[in-house]
Amino acid sequence: MALWDRIKESASTMQSQLDAKKNDLKSGAFRDASMAMCALVAAADGSIDPTERQRVAALITGNDVLQNFPADDLQRRFNEYCQKLTSDFDFGKVSILQTIGKVSKKPTEARAVVQIGIVIGGADGHFDQSERAVVREACFAVGISPTEFDL
Repeated sequence: MALWDRIKESASTMQSQLDAKKNDLKSGAFRDASMAMCALVAAADGSIDPTERQRVAALITGNDVLQNFPADDLQRRFNEYCQKLTSDFDFGKVSILQTIGKVSKKPTEARAVVQIGIVIGGADGHFDQSERAVVREACFAVGISPTEFDL
């Protein structure tokens, strides 16, 4: 199976798993960690270009699990996290990983946040090394082994 097909299949599987847990994913900590993860993946290479920001924003608003929350609230939070990363990537990343880590005591939410990172990273069919690296860091922030997700 070609790498492109494996990435698409993995993202599709992750999204199906998320959809099955939609009713368990309604906390504010999950909302914040999800938006932090989306921003982190979007900025994984150290910058966020406007096209990438728009693509991730569209994926956020189209994601069934995230429809538990008002779209304008998600957008505001995503933009705030993106701003933290663009103003000072390293410091912003530390802050964002702390936000992601707040779901570590709820395994369902922690796994879902990691899965959202994989879905966002693989949505363009190319889950590159910088995206994988930040999702791995998020795994450590929530206390889950990256090998659970083949990272």
